[in-house]
Amino acid sequence: MRRRPSVAASWLAAQFPAPLRGVVEPQRTAPDPLGQAAGPGAVGTADPRSAAATTLQVLRHLDTGPRGLTDDEAAARLARAGENTLPARHDASWLRLVVRGVRDPFTAVLLCLGLVSAAVFAWGTACVILLLVAVSCVLRASGEHRADRSMAGLRELVATTSTVLRRADEATAPAAREIPVADLVPGDIVRLGAGDLVPADVRLLRADGLTVHQAALTGESAPVAKSAADAPHPDGAVGFDQPQLCFQGSSVVSGSATAVVVATGAHTRLAAAEGQVARPREPSAFEQSVNGISWILIRFMLLTPPLVLMAGAALRGRGLETLPFAVAVAVGLTPEMLPVVVTTCLTRGAALLARTHGVIVKRLPALHNLGAVDMLCLDKTGTLTQDRPVVERGLDADGRTDPDVLRWAAVNAWWTLHLADLPAPDALDEAVLDAADEAGLMAYEGVAALPFDSVRRLSTAVVRTPHRLGTHTLVVKGAVEAVLERCALPDEERERLADLADRTARAGLRVLAVATAERPARARDYTPADERGLTFRGLVTFHDALAPTAADALAAFAGKGVGVKVLTGDHPGTAARACRDLGIPLGPDAVVTADRLDGLTDAELTALARRTTVFARCTPEHKARVGAALRAGGHTVGFLGDGVNDLPALRAADVGIAPRDAADVTRESADVVLAEKDLTAIGHAIDAGRHSGGNVAGYLRITLSSNLGNVIAMLAAGLLMPFLPMLPAQVLVQNLCFDTVQLAFAYDRPHPSVLRRPTVLSPREVLRFITGFGILNAFADLATFAVLALSLHGPGTGDDEAIFHSGWFTENLLTQALVMVLLRTGRRLVAERALGPVGWAATGLAVIGIALPPSPLGPVLGLATLPVAYYLLLAVVLAFYATALIRARGRYERSLADRGIRC
Repeated sequence: MRRRPSVAASWLAAQFPAPLRGVVEPQRTAPDPLGQAAGPGAVGTADPRSAAATTLQVLRHLDTGPRGLTDDEAAARLARAGENTLPARHDASWLRLVVRGVRDPFTAVLLCLGLVSAAVFAWGTACVILLLVAVSCVLRASGEHRADRSMAGLRELVATTSTVLRRADEATAPAAREIPVADLVPGDIVRLGAGDLVPADVRLLRADGLTVHQAALTGESAPVAKSAADAPHPDGAVGFDQPQLCFQGSSVVSGSATAVVVATGAHTRLAAAEGQVARPREPSAFEQSVNGISWILIRFMLLTPPLVLMAGAALRGRGLETLPFAVAVAVGLTPEMLPVVVTTCLTRGAALLARTHGVIVKRLPALHNLGAVDMLCLDKTGTLTQDRPVVERGLDADGRTDPDVLRWAAVNAWWTLHLADLPAPDALDEAVLDAADEAGLMAYEGVAALPFDSVRRLSTAVVRTPHRLGTHTLVVKGAVEAVLERCALPDEERERLADLADRTARAGLRVLAVATAERPARARDYTPADERGLTFRGLVTFHDALAPTAADALAAFAGKGVGVKVLTGDHPGTAARACRDLGIPLGPDAVVTADRLDGLTDAELTALARRTTVFARCTPEHKARVGAALRAGGHTVGFLGDGVNDLPALRAADVGIAPRDAADVTRESADVVLAEKDLTAIGHAIDAGRHSGGNVAGYLRITLSSNLGNVIAMLAAGLLMPFLPMLPAQVLVQNLCFDTVQLAFAYDRPHPSVLRRPTVLSPREVLRFITGFGILNAFADLATFAVLALSLHGPGTGDDEAIFHSGWFTENLLTQALVMVLLRTGRRLVAERALGPVGWAATGLAVIGIALPPSPLGPVLGLATLPVAYYLLLAVVLAFYATALIRARGRYERSLADRGIRC
């Protein structure tokens, strides 16, 4: 079968009888033979990858022709442009990664406190703090080291050799050679065949039945038809959907082609994707929250030691001997176990996800971000719908259901598949065959087939009709416009049928037209010239098969307070129909096309994104802008993508999610990898993130409020008492006990209400919480001081100091135990019955507080046995404190509920 040549190709063939017809040897006038290095417009033409550039402009820009380059020209260009390899990355050393971890503000302050502790010979405090700093830095370095290996899979996408036309000199005829891909240069003429990897970004000069698999770049599972015909585009954009361009990283499924190399090495689109991975990402929601809380703590910690020193000097005449106590007070405010607790929470959640749902969390902070996600951006195909169309029905010319239309479409699909040597039916043909009666197909005998190509946009099967001897029937199926222009119809009827097809498409259905023609039987080949004077039979409509778990997953998202935005390159009607079928509400202005976004400012896009559900006809840049606009509007955004073109949007989101079969570079750049492209798995990941985030938030609130209360009480006691209210060693032991039991938060199971709303770690809310409950804790401490000072001993005796230290030590651990239990559960303690890990840890802390002073270790720490009367009075104080905690917790929860915030 021969394709009908275009007018341009016919002219070029008449001018140049070279093997590569369809291209012309341009006049070599450009002083710079390397269009890649010269940049667009080197010879007064457009970018060779631009859709606005014609084939002749591309060849002139690159100063090449159909005979290829000479060896000398290729060597000169190789020396100038460099090898056709992806840019090498210089991974940071382990030492550099560990040092980089100290840049975290909280870690830096902990390091300073450790060094100050060492300077004042508080070796125990210094060792504990410096050990925690080292653990934090090593954990951070491990994560960044894994990220530095994210490009390893990318290089596997690149071919090793390529067939190229080269000449020894100008007078020598070109010959096909197999050369290393690294030696390719812009302007080389390469040949592609089935099974080849595309070695660089190329512009097709000739193509015969070429289909290319671009899943590594776009995530589309179906092969894409490519053609050499110029396809002018008004904006000249360089997109993966341009039929005349093939990109490095894609592979040839079928057909053959000749192409000119337009970009190599660092200038390819694949290399640009690597650059997107290499660029640092904006801080995520989790990182911003932790940094905000860290700076609150930093201000407190920097303010506390000077206050203690000044107050001690002014009121008690103490000098630098107060410095160890001042440092101990600052350390007492610090949640030293924060890195360990956070890492343990996130690691346990990530391990559980991997073990039970096949979800891999590559960067631990991403798990917390998942818990905070309140807006999920995703594509339609393969996510809301299967990558498989389903026949809805056949329509006649009047829009009525007609089974004969589907029968003719099935005859076309069946015999085109069998007679054109296609490897497999495309998705639409497969849907037609699934819906057809196979017995009816056997009644026809196939004669010939003209397969689909992207120029004609239709396919034709020639069959022998039963009981019609001497007659062949041409059955034509394809794009509505292409079929209608080949039908023998009045203009008015053609417009009416085109309008019928357009209305059907706007309803969210894909549409193919079917036509037939009777021809006298003949032996010679059929050509596209025979596809004329057809009789219109009708339309076949398709809808996308819904993903089996999508509806349930979307309903679960709604119950979790997670909104959904659909960012798709499909027709807006198709996307809207899928949303309606899945129960996604679509109000006014809920569906817009991406061209509307081009004229909007960032602020206007943020407002539009708030009320829009479906963004159709999206480019990768549009998806990234929508994600950034949602973040600017205060949302925590997750994005699900699987192609290289999704990288900008993945990086613009707080959490990038990719399925396991996504492009390597996309999967490695994502924060979370799914075993399958299944929304249910994302729901499980969100639950795990909220579980871990709830535990981290509970730890921070409880620890910081207790620590703040202790610091206030220490400052007050230091001013009121003639001696230090607690020795530095006692402060350290108390902190170690409290910090150790707080690991239980990593194993806690939060209340089910935690899973219903996004887990937001707001620095302002945390500050409000710890301030209120910290002051309440300080009042309990001050009440204990009153008990100790007035009820047990009069001040001034030698025993007072040890008794005071012991009494406050015990009270501190008991109040901290109460805080752990009551602030975690509030009034739910009785209803929950079981204490859980936190309850048992708090019980252990209380036992230590009571048992340590009278134990043999007590005198070593400067503690003494307390009288029984103290415990009775302390029980009264703790009872009042517990009642106040429960009431304050209830008021706080009601306050949050009134403002629509979950604690």
